[in-house]
Amino acid sequence: MTLLAAAVLGYLLGSIPSGLLLTRLAGLGDIRRIGSGNIGATNVLRTGSKGAAALTLVLDLAKGSAAVLIARGWGEEATLVAAGCVIIGHMFPIWLGFRGGKGVATALGVLLALAWPVALAAALVWLATALTFHFASLAALAAAVGSVVLAPFLVDGPTAAVIAGIALLIILRHHANIRRLIAGSESRISLTKG
Repeated sequence: MTLLAAAVLGYLLGSIPSGLLLTRLAGLGDIRRIGSGNIGATNVLRTGSKGAAALTLVLDLAKGSAAVLIARGWGEEATLVAAGCVIIGHMFPIWLGFRGGKGVATALGVLLALAWPVALAAALVWLATALTFHFASLAALAAAVGSVVLAPFLVDGPTAAVIAGIALLIILRHHANIRRLIAGSESRISLTKG
């Protein structure tokens, strides 16, 4: 029952569509009809509102951390179940017909609460890749791979396995981005003013 509770908790927290709620509250319309149609922070940035994008990032990150921190009181297995299910909830929310975000910010939140050294390394890989190549998707893929490579050296086996599973989900959710990167048609991002 504890593992089931952790799974439900993680899924329901993950399924809160922060980007969609924020863009509607800000009068920016339905984020699913803008840019890539994704509900994550990168697509919210395409509305022109850096504030809404930043808040989406913070809220998506927070729900990942919250799932892990709440479930931690129920034991290690429950913590890992909640960590995986919060990502699944974000990617496949029942309220949006199972079409959610790509899980990058939520995964960072999970990592911060689960294994902060891996989170720090992944964030640095993301930033370095984004600043060098200006593709959010490529940065996310590099950070996902980097977390898998580093995790076995920094955390125990079960935690490293969950991190690898989350990374695999992120890579799979970026399948369209990978095709566009190969074709040279992926949208670039700007991390500087103007």
